[in-house]
Amino acid sequence: MQRRAFLGLALLGLGACTTLPQRQLAGTAVPDGLDGPYRLDSGDKLRVTVFEQTALSGTFTIDQAGYIAYPLVGNIAVRGLTTQEVAGALTRGLRNGYLTKPDVTVEVDTYRPFFIMGEVRNPGQYTYVNTMTIETAVAIAGGFTSRADERHIEVSRRLNGKTYTGTLPPSALVRPGDVLKVAQRLF
Repeated sequence: MQRRAFLGLALLGLGACTTLPQRQLAGTAVPDGLDGPYRLDSGDKLRVTVFEQTALSGTFTIDQAGYIAYPLVGNIAVRGLTTQEVAGALTRGLRNGYLTKPDVTVEVDTYRPFFIMGEVRNPGQYTYVNTMTIETAVAIAGGFTSRADERHIEVSRRLNGKTYTGTLPPSALVRPGDVLKVAQRLF
C-alpha cells in the first residue's frame, strides 16, 4: 500500500514538471494581439516625422496616462495603438484646419524596458532590444543562478489594460514592458 502511494505521488510530481503550451497563459486563451503587431504603452518614445514640416517633427514620450502632447493637435491617446494607427490619428488631426495633405510617419525611437527577477545573477530593469528572446534576456541578466529552474520562466504581459501571465519556452519573444520571473527549482 505504501509503495502504491509513493508511486502515485512520484507520478503526480512528474506531471507537475510540464510547462504550459507556448500560446496558453494563465489558463485563458491568448488574445491575438499578444503576439501580433507591437502595441504602444507608457514609457515608449515615438519619433514623429511630418514631411517638410520640421516644426511638427520630433520625439514624443508616451506619458503614464497613455497620451502624447503633439503641437497643434493637443493630447492624443496612443496607448494600445500601433505606430501606423498613431500616424493616421496625427494625419487626421493635422488635416483638421492645419495642413491639406500631411505626410506623417511614426516609429518607435526607444522602447520601454523589460524586467527580470528571480533566479538570475543580476535581476532588474533592462533596455529592450527588438526580437529579443527569453533566453537572450536571461543572458543579459547574467545568466541563471545554480538554483534556477531553467524550464519554468513565467512571463507577465499587459495588453489593453489586462495582464496575462504564464510559462513560455526560452525561445519565445520578449516584448517591451514584460516582467520575467525565473523560478527556483525544487531539487
